Amino acid sequence: MPEREPMAGVDAAWLRMERPTNLMMITGVLTFGDGLSAAALKGLLEERLLRFHRFRQRVGDREGDPYWEDDPYFDLDRHVHRLALPPPGDHRALEVLVSDLMNMPLDFGKPPWEMHLVEGYRGGSALIARLHHCIGDGIALIHVLIQMADEYFEAEEAERGGAVEKRERGLLARLTRPVTKTVEAAGAVVHEGMELLLNPAHLAKRAQQGASLSAALGKLALMPSDSDTVFKGELSATKRAAWSEPLALDVVKAIAQRERAKINDVLLAAVAGALRRYLLAHDGEADDVTIRAAIPVNLRPLDRAHELGNRFGLVFLSLPVGMADPHARVAEVKRRMERLKRSAEAPVVLGLLQLAGSGPKVLQDELVRLLGDKTSAVMTNVPGPRERLHLAGAGLRNVMFWVPRAGTVSLGVSIISYAGTVLVGAASDAALVPDPVLLIDGFHEEFRVLKAR
Repeated sequence: MPEREPMAGVDAAWLRMERPTNLMMITGVLTFGDGLSAAALKGLLEERLLRFHRFRQRVGDREGDPYWEDDPYFDLDRHVHRLALPPPGDHRALEVLVSDLMNMPLDFGKPPWEMHLVEGYRGGSALIARLHHCIGDGIALIHVLIQMADEYFEAEEAERGGAVEKRERGLLARLTRPVTKTVEAAGAVVHEGMELLLNPAHLAKRAQQGASLSAALGKLALMPSDSDTVFKGELSATKRAAWSEPLALDVVKAIAQRERAKINDVLLAAVAGALRRYLLAHDGEADDVTIRAAIPVNLRPLDRAHELGNRFGLVFLSLPVGMADPHARVAEVKRRMERLKRSAEAPVVLGLLQLAGSGPKVLQDELVRLLGDKTSAVMTNVPGPRERLHLAGAGLRNVMFWVPRAGTVSLGVSIISYAGTVLVGAASDAALVPDPVLLIDGFHEEFRVLKAR
């Protein structure tokens, strides 16, 4: 019988949140200017991805006490699939394909991940990755991506060091350096308004200085429910995905400097403006509306970025969708984010997830109900590589991803930086928001207004 490894409580929590109407799956898209062959992709995965032993393991006892075990029938061909886009192979065609795959559950009879190599996209190719959240969070999976890149992978060191899980000191030093450098470089720009995202010690210090964990827990329980808007309602099993064209990071930074805010404030304020536009078009009302976003906060020290699994909490940002002026909206987001930076919400929620994943199912159900009642969206911001990367010699053009939503949360917004650009994505439930591309269009409009000042 394969050796068993108990699943960490937080990872089990995300596993148990799986519902037909909200799959706990991270979906990512890598686009390439060159054609990436299936043989090259399989060689790349065999050499670089499978060093992380977790990708050879399947989940046992999903309904009870879940554990990881080696898949005795592991076959890379069961995880890699080839697809072709119909002409003209444009952005919209890829959005439709991503949406279709986002609706397909992963097969838990094997390790819960898949790669889909898409040929014929804008004269090059694309890679759609689907990974269950129980494998890891955004920071961990960005680390995996970086370690697969030609610029950072060294076959001789990997061969000498063996699997990452062995944690041999020499190899880990090599593995940690690039992701630390990348996260610091990207984080200094994208997350400069939320140092707690990259510095877990900041949260511990705040707690020691008097930020009450019990007060944060009480605040979560007593937090008013979100308003009944188009974003709330009974979910379906069909999701839709859309994402923006790249925005120049230097332009976003210039806007932030002019607004005397952080880059993160500008991006979140533009998202709030896009939600306001959508509300006015579909509900006819945006004033006096409460739309709260759950924002994941990294609680993993940088020197442990190589570890898979989930190490993040959540903070809850009430988006100022009732404010009509985009510039006032930036200032208000900044004010609210400053307040969140002084709170202990993130470690409290991490503790709740740990408890829910390790305890009886009733705790899990109550937490899912609570999150669905208090929030309308999940919004996440992940720093990607600052320099352009290559995989198996193919130049990586852009990176995008979408996070899962728990319970009755219908909307996910993802922001990622890469090579001097920022991309914004939206994933929504088709029964409530069938046209997330309108949210992306609204984001672009809000950004143009801020840029034009």
